[in-house]
Amino acid sequence: MHVDHGIGRFSGLVHRSVDGVDREYLSVEYADDAQLYVPVHQADRLTRYVGADNHLPTLSRLGSNEWRTVKANVKEAVREVAEELLELYAKRLIIQGHQFSQDSPWQQELEASFPYIETDDQMRVLAEVKRDMESARPMDRLICGDVGYGKTEVALRAAFKSIMDGKQVAILVPTTVLAQQHYHTFTQRLSAFPVAVEMLSRFRSPQSSARSPEILEWGRSIS
Repeated sequence: MHVDHGIGRFSGLVHRSVDGVDREYLSVEYADDAQLYVPVHQADRLTRYVGADNHLPTLSRLGSNEWRTVKANVKEAVREVAEELLELYAKRLIIQGHQFSQDSPWQQELEASFPYIETDDQMRVLAEVKRDMESARPMDRLICGDVGYGKTEVALRAAFKSIMDGKQVAILVPTTVLAQQHYHTFTQRLSAFPVAVEMLSRFRSPQSSARSPEILEWGRSIS
C-alpha cells in the first residue's frame, strides 16, 4: 500500500536505468495493468496491506482521485472517533461511580486460599485494580497477559470485592468452553462463601437456566 497511490500488488525488485544511472526499484502493479516503480530508498512509502478478513483487496487505479477520496474519508472517520473519545472521557471525569469498600475479612480469606504464589505483576495489578475500585471515578482498565499468567485470579478477586459491596457481577467470555472453565474455577474458589455462581450458555437447558434470573435478582451472584 503506497501512501500516495493506494493499494497495489508487489511483484518484486527490478533494476532500471534512468539518465544512465542503474538503480533498484520495488515494482508495484495497479489496476488496468498499471505499474509503479518505487526507488528502494523510498521503501518507507510502502506498507503491507492488512485487511479485516482474508479477502483480496481491490487494486487502486493510478492517476485517479479514488485513493484521495479513501484517505479523506478515513481521516474524517478518525476525527469523528477522536471527538467521541474526547467527549466520552470528559464525561467520565465528571461523573461519580460507586466507591467500593476496602478489603473485608472474607476478601482476605479468599486471597489467602489461593494455592499458588502470586507473581510480582499479579500483586501490582491487583493493587491497581483495588485502588481503582475504591476510587469514586469509574474504572477504565485493560489487563493483558499471556495464557497462564493469572488474569482469571485477578478478575475473580475483583468480582468478589464487588460482591462484598452487594453488587452483582457478570463475566463475559467468547466461547462456551471458556465459560465452563471459568464456571468451574469460580465455583471451586468461592465454595466456602455464601455466593451463588451460575453459568448461561447455549449448552444450558431452559430448566437449568430458569433459576438464573431469580438468582441475579435476589442474590449476590456471579454469572
